[in-house]
Amino acid sequence: MSTRRFYITTAIPYVNGDPHLGFALECVQADVLARHRRQRGERVHFLSGTDDNSLKNVEAAEAAGAPIAEFVNAKAERFAALREPLELSYDDFIRTSVDSRHRPGAERLWRACAASGDLYERHYEGLYCTGCEAFLRPSELDAGLCPEHHCEPERIAERNWFFRLSRYEGKLLELIESGRLRIEPDQRRNEVLGFIRGGLEDFSVSRSRERARGWGIPVPEDPSQVVYVWFDALANYVSALDYGTGGERYREWWERSDERVHAIGKGIIRFHAVYWPAILLSAGAPLPTAIFVHDYLTVDGQKLSKSTGRTADPIEIAERHGIDALRWWCLRDVPRTGDADFREELLAARANELADGLGNLVNRTITLLGRFRPQGVGTTKPLSGEAEALHAAIKRTPDEIDNALARFDFRAATRGSAVLACGRRTDRARARGGRSAAWPPSVHQGGHPHLNQLREVGLPHGRLRLHTRSLSPSSPAPRAQCAQQKIISPPSTPCPTMRQPQCPQAGASAWMAHSKESKVPLPSPDTLISIALS
Repeated sequence: MSTRRFYITTAIPYVNGDPHLGFALECVQADVLARHRRQRGERVHFLSGTDDNSLKNVEAAEAAGAPIAEFVNAKAERFAALREPLELSYDDFIRTSVDSRHRPGAERLWRACAASGDLYERHYEGLYCTGCEAFLRPSELDAGLCPEHHCEPERIAERNWFFRLSRYEGKLLELIESGRLRIEPDQRRNEVLGFIRGGLEDFSVSRSRERARGWGIPVPEDPSQVVYVWFDALANYVSALDYGTGGERYREWWERSDERVHAIGKGIIRFHAVYWPAILLSAGAPLPTAIFVHDYLTVDGQKLSKSTGRTADPIEIAERHGIDALRWWCLRDVPRTGDADFREELLAARANELADGLGNLVNRTITLLGRFRPQGVGTTKPLSGEAEALHAAIKRTPDEIDNALARFDFRAATRGSAVLACGRRTDRARARGGRSAAWPPSVHQGGHPHLNQLREVGLPHGRLRLHTRSLSPSSPAPRAQCAQQKIISPPSTPCPTMRQPQCPQAGASAWMAHSKESKVPLPSPDTLISIALS
């Protein structure tokens, strides 16, 4: 196993409503990165959680007529419950209102910034958007409204604690321009650089206890104030590692990690790429190495939002179409830049790609082998030119996927699968002449020459395993099912937190369906390619 450490986090969402597909997208993307690194043999720590201490949670509880703690607990449980239905493999889940690790971590971070001389009190008056949990400049408004939440911000005047963000303007520019703090994609990096070059102003890091309704972490040595929700929430990335007590996990996963990666949505980029690095610089702590920013999911062109009630329940969608279809859609159809409009017919098409394309390709090949070559296999003959080209593509697939995920390009990673190219070739053949046309008549009669091109028993598993391994971070359930059915070997570096998933949908069950009792030798990719391209 590699000695490299890879620490990855999702943002922690407010719990003012039920989880929607937009957060599921972020979870799936982070999960794919975590699984991929584990598969490479790296040590991985994957963190998710919920942001319980926001004012918008308080207002949502009041609107529901429920006690704040009761409301927050119920909604937080809905987010924690995404793990099983979405097949998430996170190692830890933190809740900022009840986890005993969090408050000591947030307090230590506050005191470290105070010790650096970066916290001070002053009176402030400004326009506050509760949806953003941030003060907005008049120049940031669109016709007087918050451009993100389309509501008029509230004018607030109070005495708060402020953080000296302006002190770190030059250092942040240097870190981002040099690539030491990597922001992907470039469009978001340029956005952050433009914001910093426009001049950084100190920002408020506390709220009056009265306005916060007493909900949140009290400011150390000043109980009249509570810690601003973003200072509080950002601390979760280190508080979950026992930063508050100087624990070994903090040293192992934050100080000594080779990579510290945050996966976030574009709406909170300022907090993660400007405020958070500045706070860490003030506290004398290492910075994240990379911030991956995804755009929004929309329905009919409108952003999914808990605040507006415009949501799409990821659990219901997974129940209708299967989790592998949902995970695959999140990777295949969501662009690296630009919002993606969610339509269930597109998700259904991705389910068919997995089940009818790749699934049937492998399943039919295995069936033919059982029917016509139960006795074993012979030597491999030279491949045709087209088959040889695809065989070469198959050999390149792992590196292509690895390189694509290293730059957080999930679409490119899915395009790197040469096995899917076989499935698409099968689909084209079937479209030309009906479902059976994907297999030449000679195959059904048992006389196709490539049925003799299987390797000796035990050898064919190698490259077939390679491709199920390449696909398994995005669609873990089929690979786990194949391992259970003895089609392939289990992962060499399993995730200790990963449950053995099930495939509830028929399509995924057809992925590589094969009898547990079957003694038929498996096909090599050479044979799959040759039959598919004949």
